[in-house]
Amino acid sequence: MTNRIGRRAALAGVGAVLLPGWGQAQPSSPLPAGPIRILVGFPAGGGTDVQARLVAEKLRERTGRNFIVENKAGASGTVAGETLKNAAPDGTTILLAPIAPAVMAKLTFPQLNHDPFVDHAPITLLGTFQLALAVGPQLGPKTVDEFIAWAKANPKRASYGTTAMGSLPHFFGVLLARATGVDLQAVPYRGAAPLVSDLSAGQIPSGTGALTDFLEHHKAGRIRILATSGTRRPLAAPDLPTFVELGYKDIVGDSWLGFFAPAGTPRPVIDALNREVAAIVATAEIRDRLIQLGLEPRTTTPEEFDALRRADAVKWKTVVDASGYKP
Repeated sequence: MTNRIGRRAALAGVGAVLLPGWGQAQPSSPLPAGPIRILVGFPAGGGTDVQARLVAEKLRERTGRNFIVENKAGASGTVAGETLKNAAPDGTTILLAPIAPAVMAKLTFPQLNHDPFVDHAPITLLGTFQLALAVGPQLGPKTVDEFIAWAKANPKRASYGTTAMGSLPHFFGVLLARATGVDLQAVPYRGAAPLVSDLSAGQIPSGTGALTDFLEHHKAGRIRILATSGTRRPLAAPDLPTFVELGYKDIVGDSWLGFFAPAGTPRPVIDALNREVAAIVATAEIRDRLIQLGLEPRTTTPEEFDALRRADAVKWKTVVDASGYKP
């Protein structure tokens, strides 16, 4: 009897280890046993980096694997994309990227050392976000109309920093200039963190970027967001007006953030990563935190994500071609 009870206890203990749950390793999972890198194509401190670290922490807790965020900044986020292309297709390296390097780079870079649509395999969307126009706190304008009046009165100073040339924030600035009749000059930055630093210091009057890059700095008073690009006000900041409601019907467009693996990564590994990300995004804690950062959480199947990025490539190619943009 004693041996039977002991045997049952031992089996129960084994079962507890194998059951999926927070903080419990899952040996039967297709995920690699070693460290898993999450590449981010922008400097530490920007919106993509902050969200990557939030997700990495929860993935570590849930899977028992060591997820490590690695910043590969440069060339509008495409350095990380090239790094992903050259990584082993075994699940040990994945990429968290916005639309800029994942779609726009294909449309705007004359020479790209990788093809995101060939070399990157979609895993899942993480969420969508709006774009925003922000100014430094020392600049006078507090509304879009006041900023337009200021820019027309100060044409030599009318510039905007953008987190990546040839990216969605850049073309958002192009749309803004056209819709308002202001000759705004784009100034490229190597990510959101240095742009926010220069905005708050008064080194540049305005900037365009992801709401996820700007929102916490806006709330802290380091910069001032004037309006966002959505068809409705963002969940994280219902006090911020959209350009559409201010009468600028053409200044509209959402963006997204999603996970990719190297092409050729086995489908069971893709599916395992998809399930784990979807599981943590489904928790109230992570959803609320992502919304606070300006991201509206949304996960997808790999196929749904692939269809989304290809549809966006068609849509934004029209805008890029019409703008006459030359790299």
